[in-house]
Amino acid sequence: MALLIAPSVLILLLTNAYPIAYAAFQAVHNGSLINSGEFVGLDNFARVLGGEAFWKAAGFTLVFTFTGVFGSWISGLGLALLLQKRIPARGFLKTILLLPWVVPVVVSSTSWNWLLATDSSPIPSLFRTLGLGEVRFLSDPFLAQVTVCLFIVWLNFPFMMLMMSAALTSVDESIYEAAKIDGATPRQQFIHMTLPIIAKPTYISWVLMTIFCVNEFPAIYLLTHGGPVGSTSTLVVLAYRTVFQNFQTGPGVAIAFMMTVALATVATILFRQIRKSRVE
Repeated sequence: MALLIAPSVLILLLTNAYPIAYAAFQAVHNGSLINSGEFVGLDNFARVLGGEAFWKAAGFTLVFTFTGVFGSWISGLGLALLLQKRIPARGFLKTILLLPWVVPVVVSSTSWNWLLATDSSPIPSLFRTLGLGEVRFLSDPFLAQVTVCLFIVWLNFPFMMLMMSAALTSVDESIYEAAKIDGATPRQQFIHMTLPIIAKPTYISWVLMTIFCVNEFPAIYLLTHGGPVGSTSTLVVLAYRTVFQNFQTGPGVAIAFMMTVALATVATILFRQIRKSRVE
């Protein structure tokens, strides 16, 4: 048996362990993209952790991830529940709702830029017509953060909708009939029956979406380039800028290495929660 699984284990080590080990090596050296440089110990980590840009990016990463995970989950679950009902053109509606996930992010970001980027774009023009003044969605730091968070929900709610639709189809309808006979209201059925039954796929979707959001780069960079004034820079955008624009490979890789450790910790906690889930 050990000989049979040895090739798979070797491939996993080469494709996963080696990049992590090399990142750890780069994080403790002051090298560049073409040479390893000198060993500097934990100086790169201390330099990164002592900078304001890191904590600013870490804070927005938390907000961006929290909004992306739970915003897309709530909207996806709501739409999955709606599509379970007998509504007209349900198949067509489901296809339309999948478009944000199917369309390449380059097209989506271009569309959002066309809608929001300048004063003459359709949405700012509509706000001005309604007497709400000049609203600059991508040039105001706070509004840019709100826009980026909404954009990630827009991109990912179809994925959550599919995950929750699959979870809901596995629920036995007879338990709802029994609950109705016992006098349970729809709200009580949802809170005490539906949510516990779909707990395991929900936790799995949270793990996946957390990883997607923390590592999300193209959606942010194509929409705002991490600006204005770094307000929409997440840790992955900051790591990219540090390595490829500021040519500080050690500090940039140190940021990415800390992200890997943090993601592994979060994933471990959520997977433990999955094992505790009482519904198989």
